[in-house]
Amino acid sequence: MASTTAPMIALSPTTKAERPALDNLMQLYIYDWSELRLFDVADDGRFPDYPLDAYWEDAGRHPLLLRVDGRLAGFALVSEGSRLTGATGVFDMEEFFVMRRFRRKGVGLAAASAAFDRFKGPWEIRQRDENAAATAFWRRAIDRYTAGTIATCAGTIGRGSARSRFSS
Repeated sequence: MASTTAPMIALSPTTKAERPALDNLMQLYIYDWSELRLFDVADDGRFPDYPLDAYWEDAGRHPLLLRVDGRLAGFALVSEGSRLTGATGVFDMEEFFVMRRFRRKGVGLAAASAAFDRFKGPWEIRQRDENAAATAFWRRAIDRYTAGTIATCAGTIGRGSARSRFSS
C-alpha cells in the first residue's frame, strides 16, 4: 500500500561544500532551458558553467537547495535588489528549478512559499515570454501565497517580460 504521508519539503541555504551539487543541478536546469533558448553543450557534453561564485562572495545573494524527503530536488537563487529598477530592499528570484520528477506535485509551490517566508519584504519575479509554463507557475504560486494580492506588470525590462511584484 502506498504511503499517504506528505513529503518533507525543505529549502535550505547551500553551503560551500554543497556547491558541486548546485553546479550539477544547474546542468539540468540549463538543459531544460535548451528547449527554449537553443543552448548547446561543449565537446565534453556539458553546458557552460553558470556563474555561481558571487553566491558565496556577495552577502546579498542566497543559493538555496531544495530537498524532498532528504533527496535533492532543485534549487532557488535569490538576490537582494531589484533587477528591474536597481532599488534596494527588494528580493529577486534569479533562478528557480524543480527536477521533473517532483513537478506538478506541490513541491515547487511549497519551495516558492518557503523562499518568500525566508526573505520577508517586497519581491519581484520575472519570466521570459517564451517560458509559458514558468509564467503560469509563478502566477499560481504568488496568487496562492498572497491570496490574490499580486501586481503584474507588462513590458520588457531586463531578462524577462512577465513581471510580478508583491510582498511577503
